[in-house]
Amino acid sequence: MDRMTAIERFNAFDKKGRYVFTTRDLAKIFHEDSPKTLNAGLNRLVKDGILSRAIRGVYVYAHARSKDAYTLERIVLALRRGEYNYLSLESALSAYGVISQIPIGRITVMTTGRSEEHKTPFGVIEFTHTKRSPEQILRDTYMGDSPLRQATMAAAARDLRRVGRNTHLIDESELNRESES
Repeated sequence: MDRMTAIERFNAFDKKGRYVFTTRDLAKIFHEDSPKTLNAGLNRLVKDGILSRAIRGVYVYAHARSKDAYTLERIVLALRRGEYNYLSLESALSAYGVISQIPIGRITVMTTGRSEEHKTPFGVIEFTHTKRSPEQILRDTYMGDSPLRQATMAAAARDLRRVGRNTHLIDESELNRESES
């Protein structure tokens, strides 16, 4: 894969609003069958500053014009394809004003996959496993402006209580005000 071809292909995806890719995506985009050749090409693109390695197996087109405030969420979608993922816990409750602290450089995501934390150049992604069924997840979340589904206020508070951390941050009067509306 030569540099100019790579930039042309990334720019074409960028025009469609896509700038986060998995290694598998890139193998299809560049028609590379050999993992060794693909990895060598990706390493060159990272070294040249065309791609940025978010985490193992996920890359971000560094010169994307469509890049927005949701890069971490787009990394989540690339990393956890096939799983149900949604913003919850401190990230959602902060957006609702139920907790006073705003997570900076970090998002908290409930997932049907395994719990783990990923540090990326774009911030930290904290995955917390949920046993909720896909039907219940869809019922208790919605699509807002961001690429990830977001928990309702009640679901985010329930998730925070279930995992048992930072419950002292919850402003119960805000939660009660929402349930009264």
